[in-house]
Amino acid sequence: MLDKAVAILGCFRPDGGAFRLTELSARTGLAKTTVFRLCADLVRLGLLERDAETYRLGGALFELGSLVPRRRDLREAALPFLQDLFEATHETVHLGVREGREVVYVERIHGHDALRLPSRIGGRLPLTCTGVGKALLAFSGSELVEDVLAAALPRLTPHSITDPDRLRTAIEQAQVAGLAYEEEEAASGVSCIAAPVFDGPTAVAALSVAVPRSRFRPAQLAPAVRTAALGLSRALRSGT
Repeated sequence: MLDKAVAILGCFRPDGGAFRLTELSARTGLAKTTVFRLCADLVRLGLLERDAETYRLGGALFELGSLVPRRRDLREAALPFLQDLFEATHETVHLGVREGREVVYVERIHGHDALRLPSRIGGRLPLTCTGVGKALLAFSGSELVEDVLAAALPRLTPHSITDPDRLRTAIEQAQVAGLAYEEEEAASGVSCIAAPVFDGPTAVAALSVAVPRSRFRPAQLAPAVRTAALGLSRALRSGT
């Protein structure tokens, strides 16, 4: 039953709204009676909310997510550095961690004129299509790099790197420079520069600045990104 309940929760997406019972049944492949019973339990537990004939995610999920120790502690340690980076650049700032072959965004700071980006807090994107992801990939060990290069590379835009040789070159350049770049590979018209964050020999996170392609000046952005990443790395290592 737990697997079935998780399947229902997994139907919801950031760009979607509420679902009717019949829609949840179709998406999960479960019988309507089973979905009805499980939804009633999920509503009772606060994991779903019901509004007339539709269901949406409940506030208890947000509360549970905020209690995940690794992400909570990382986010709290990172916030001062992310805020400094935003103040220095006045551009969209991200913090992400790796899960498998994806980057999960832990924090995002932007101004009133926010870029239209596929990233969102708690959302996932392929490592290979983002600056944060490339920074994580470059400093997470050669075994992961080879596994990623051996698989089909995802494409989010026409500029996404799908050639393994080109991606290998980009990873090697990131390893040398300590910075990773992404140019319209996750969203058209947007470029990004990212740096890894360490609390040991491999990267535990990465942070980035995303800017409109017309304003992308790596030489001006790189020092601020590098400084923020180094500061956060020192804070994590010292436990402060």
